[in-house]
Amino acid sequence: MAEKKVSVAERLYSGHLSYDFMKARKGWFIFSGALVALTILIVVLRGLTLGIEFRGGTDFQAPMTIETTTVDDVRSHLNELTVQDLEAQVFSLGTSNIRVQTRSLTPDEITTTRAEIATLAGVEPAEVTYNSIGASWGKQITERAAVALVVFLGLVMLLIAVYFRDWKMSISAIVAVLHDLVVTVGVYAAVGFTVTPATVIAVLTILGYSLYDTVVVFDKIRENTAGLEQTDRTYSYEANRAVNQVLVRSLNTTVIGVIPVLALFIAGTSLQSDPLADLGLALLVGMIAGAYSSLFIAAPLLAWLREREPKMVEHRAQIEHRRARAAAKAAYRDSVAAAAGPVAERAAVVGEPGARQPRRTNVSRADRKKGK
Repeated sequence: MAEKKVSVAERLYSGHLSYDFMKARKGWFIFSGALVALTILIVVLRGLTLGIEFRGGTDFQAPMTIETTTVDDVRSHLNELTVQDLEAQVFSLGTSNIRVQTRSLTPDEITTTRAEIATLAGVEPAEVTYNSIGASWGKQITERAAVALVVFLGLVMLLIAVYFRDWKMSISAIVAVLHDLVVTVGVYAAVGFTVTPATVIAVLTILGYSLYDTVVVFDKIRENTAGLEQTDRTYSYEANRAVNQVLVRSLNTTVIGVIPVLALFIAGTSLQSDPLADLGLALLVGMIAGAYSSLFIAAPLLAWLREREPKMVEHRAQIEHRRARAAAKAAYRDSVAAAAGPVAERAAVVGEPGARQPRRTNVSRADRKKGK
């Protein structure tokens, strides 16, 4: 009968195949800390390229047939305009409109720039629409976004603490979320993408995705560690088993989610549409970082925090004591067996007491006289 093949997922779930996330957590913590430090350094040195929605400016839109080189051509001609230092950003809106965003302009500068953009697009100045966004409005939006993020993180911590009845899970989840946020922002600073409202939407989306992945892992950990004090297994062991059990599910979810996001990012860059590219990049980086943080940061950090609790320290000490006693008994039995073996062999040879004698058979006297 052919042996039944066991899938990798089944082997991970049953524990026959596993990776020790908890044992290697120090290395992953160092790697994650170095990555966060690097991204913060990039943000400090290069800064973020903020859209006019956050820094204020003037937005021009003109009808224009978009081809492969249209955006680059318009961008190169902006240096030849009358108004200098426009700090302009150019991208397409669909296939029939061009968008130019500049710094805040005076009324005279708006009139001049509008006419010259119309000339580049081959239309009348009246067909070029514009909208001025004040810097104070952008500052207000930025402050409200920061407040909303803080409130969001606070509510998430409270919800996780109430649901799991464990505030250490809240801390671990928020650390993982902040890791994803910092890494995403650092990538934006490194590649020079513009931070727009689409970026904010993407960041909020990846925060939710990261939390979902982490909560799935935590729920399995809670299930595995129920009644832990009555077993000979530690919290780290059960946490590691839980991570391995949900590993395939987490990877499958990430791959399925990343594929359409990658397509969105490629479409945005190929069509030279900054909003699509901004949204796609933030989602792509955030989803990958979220899957990583839930497995390599949140769960190991939770196990490290729980193992430091007095009752868990006592439980581990009891386990080690029982294992030491069992090992001592096994060693004693082995030594007794090893010592008894040679003694029995010698006794069998020289007839020493304790040697096993041949079994006597009942032979009659008459048979012995006959030599039988």
